[in-house]
Amino acid sequence: MSWYNSWPVNCFVKLSGYTYSNLARLFIRLFVGMMLLQFGIRHLVNYSVLCNSFPTVLNMSSECSLIIMITIELVCSLLIMAGFMTRLSTLPPIFAMIAAEYYILHDMVPFLPVYGLDSTDPGYLPIMFIGIYFYLLIAGPGKISLDYFISLYIINLKGKSEEEEMEEV
Repeated sequence: MSWYNSWPVNCFVKLSGYTYSNLARLFIRLFVGMMLLQFGIRHLVNYSVLCNSFPTVLNMSSECSLIIMITIELVCSLLIMAGFMTRLSTLPPIFAMIAAEYYILHDMVPFLPVYGLDSTDPGYLPIMFIGIYFYLLIAGPGKISLDYFISLYIINLKGKSEEEEMEEV
């Protein structure tokens, strides 16, 4: 018996060949949705405290900026978790995290002797969110999503199969 027919090699080949990309996209959608939802709930609960101290964005008042941020955090996180209008739902959080990163750095940089963030600074969190949202924007929601099931329904109404529709794309 040769080494390439042994059970460890066969196991390795099978495990490296199978992908669970749709399950992985579901996991990342649920994970990032829960994380953003948590921030939205915290902002909503502490609304009266944050109302006057929240950073102003685009010359809006603190209260207006906070309301917009809470709306983005709650609505978009629920849409992303459900996989409904996923690519469109990632855009507001991307812009919100870019603004958050700007204001974090804007407030921190003047007090740093040399520009540089260490692992305890809050500047990494928005960047991680931006990376996950860009991944979802590029990869899409996957087949375990409302987007996919709605698209199957629309394709079925046209009287086509999924394969026929994808050939046209």
